[in-house]
Amino acid sequence: MNIPFTGLYQRIPKQLMRSCGYAEIYDQKTRKTSYVKTFGAGFYPRFHVYLDMKDNGFMVNLHLDQKKPSYGSNHAHNAEYDGTRVEQEGERIKRTIEQYKQNTQI
Repeated sequence: MNIPFTGLYQRIPKQLMRSCGYAEIYDQKTRKTSYVKTFGAGFYPRFHVYLDMKDNGFMVNLHLDQKKPSYGSNHAHNAEYDGTRVEQEGERIKRTIEQYKQNTQI
């Protein structure tokens, strides 16, 4: 699920994701930074977010990882990009981030 955010915010996207309860992780294999929010004590299942910076804001790319990807001969990635849980989390992220939107009216 892609969630666009345009305009100016009181915090940078990285801080906004922390405000949503996400922890930053860095994958040394892909050399990408992303953000995760787990459901319990384990690392899976978890919501997983990549941030894409845009000229007029940023995009939150959200999905639900059910279990650790099994890479090798078959590149299986057990992720959900839509569905009730992903949609509910997307709405929660929107509500949280929009609280930090700067009022540009004078």
